[in-house]
Amino acid sequence: MRKYFKLCPAFLLIFFFSVNFAQVQAKTLETAPDFSLQDAGKTTYTLSSYRGKPVLLFFWTTWCPFCRKEMGELKNIYPQLTQEGWELFTIDIQEPEYKVENFMESHGLTFKLLLDKDGQVAYAYSVLGVPTYVLINKKGEIVFKDNYFPKDTYKKLIAE
Repeated sequence: MRKYFKLCPAFLLIFFFSVNFAQVQAKTLETAPDFSLQDAGKTTYTLSSYRGKPVLLFFWTTWCPFCRKEMGELKNIYPQLTQEGWELFTIDIQEPEYKVENFMESHGLTFKLLLDKDGQVAYAYSVLGVPTYVLINKKGEIVFKDNYFPKDTYKKLIAE
């Protein structure tokens, strides 16, 4: 039993240093991987050409019920985002072009729709599920990544 009490301070020190290291790591922002994707009209968009503007990436699919719900939310806040200088890219992952275009038209969505035909951009951003939001600040750094849009804090995230 005494052996365990002697080891306890060592484990506490290891835990303390690992937590502090993780906090230091969390403050380091990751640069957003650059990509070039086409929309349905074959226009190519390259992320790095939007440096200097906040960018919102929305990874989604047409079959995802949560994505459909979030598309409605995006439709509501899109005018405000564009007025604030944001660039919004909705990135469909590995679906046929005609299916995605039909979805966008039938729902009256006018966002920039990019097609990640082979899923390489989703892979580069470590997208594990849809929907996934990625907020990128003016410096090209990822400041937020999750399955919801941070309505109350997105302006603060970009300002930091």
